[in-house]
Amino acid sequence: MEGTMALPGVDSLEVQKKYISLIKEKNTVYENENGRKRLACVITFGCQMNAHDSEKLLGMLCEMGYGSTDKEQDADFIIYNTCCVRENAENRVYGNLGYLKHKKAEKPDMKIALCGCMMQQPTALETIRQKYRHVDIVFGTFNLYRLPELLYTNIESGSPVFDIWDRHGEIAEDLPSIRKYRFKASVNIMYGCNNFCSYCIVPYVRGRERSRTPEDILCEVRRLADDGVKEVTLLGQNVNSYGRGLEQKTSFAELLRLINGVDGIERIRFMTSHPKDLSDELISAMAECKKVCRHIHLPVQAGCNAILEKMNRHYTKEKYLETVYKIKKAMPDCAVTTDIMVGFPGEGDRETDDTIDVIKKARFSGAFTFIYSRRTGTPAAVMEDQVSEEQAKRSFNRVLEALNPIIYELNTQKIGSVFDVLAEEVSSGDASFITGRTDDNSLVHFKGGRELIGSFVRVKITECKTFYLIGERI
Repeated sequence: MEGTMALPGVDSLEVQKKYISLIKEKNTVYENENGRKRLACVITFGCQMNAHDSEKLLGMLCEMGYGSTDKEQDADFIIYNTCCVRENAENRVYGNLGYLKHKKAEKPDMKIALCGCMMQQPTALETIRQKYRHVDIVFGTFNLYRLPELLYTNIESGSPVFDIWDRHGEIAEDLPSIRKYRFKASVNIMYGCNNFCSYCIVPYVRGRERSRTPEDILCEVRRLADDGVKEVTLLGQNVNSYGRGLEQKTSFAELLRLINGVDGIERIRFMTSHPKDLSDELISAMAECKKVCRHIHLPVQAGCNAILEKMNRHYTKEKYLETVYKIKKAMPDCAVTTDIMVGFPGEGDRETDDTIDVIKKARFSGAFTFIYSRRTGTPAAVMEDQVSEEQAKRSFNRVLEALNPIIYELNTQKIGSVFDVLAEEVSSGDASFITGRTDDNSLVHFKGGRELIGSFVRVKITECKTFYLIGERI
């Protein structure tokens, strides 16, 4: 089956409910005969947008009668929600598929599905068709809601199902979702991207920008609040451009103010912001809305103006720093974190010096730092002055040497201070500790029991490491 364009809407979602019912009948028969549910495992690669999509996949699987498991070896249905931003994520998918080929030989009834950004690339699709014929279902980023229909088609036909769209339809609302946390949730406010940074594949695999209406977003946030959610994270490839294309224009700053008024929600986060679109109006809204967290993730990518121009970022080093200074003037307690890419075509030691200068002046509280990954289909992939691996690694190490002492110094200044920490989970390193986050997104470990999870805990910081804090309840 090849994909046909059926725009999502009320009728389309009703069709999917019929397929959900049909698959649930089959799974109920299986459970009665075997004494256990069929188990589904969804593995997520990439960004928070993908993680939120995986929650929707799990929601549909649950309605179809599947139980859930985190262990691939126990699963009857495995879905890889893929990412193509960096080559490493793609290689991991292919490696996992190679392992599953042997598992499927032992367990022929097992189903394997691939979805997400990687599947929107023709080269990846051709590789799947030729080398991984044990994959049952392949779909992309625009038709997530059709999983029930695709699965039923595969079950009935016994043949692989490929359903890839080359453009988006309407936004499908009201999909079921199973959240990882009961007390916090992500909310998509928009999809796609119009920026076309020269290194980035996202606009090609996620499509053009389209915003959800404020009414639909507020309805979802209110439902989450009624369900006990205390913290929401608003998601978009560039939240600052929210509202473009809506019949009734609403800016992102106005949306923040609307969500700030929802009873039950105590914290509002968002990501990601593009520096070229971050307005004074948004800074004012952040400063004035008590529920909006004192943290902003503002990817700089590079500090050299010539490199920024080649990246098609539409701002200069000076303009970026001016924005950071405005944020810190309006909110002195606001943490600014960033993304930094090293090894972009044309970047040598002098260009890296400019990035290090930005690090020292902006004084970031944290950063995702990574080496440029050449992505087929992007303008940067065919630039002539590609950087050697040796040069990229040298630049990477220099950036970390400048960045980490600043992060540590900022964390040191928090020793002795008291914060409200949202307790999120038992620490993976010590079961007697709980891990949570402050308003400014600092990671904190403190002694406590799992009964604290989901609540705000007053914690005094007693010690710091480079990337996290240690505290005690007061």
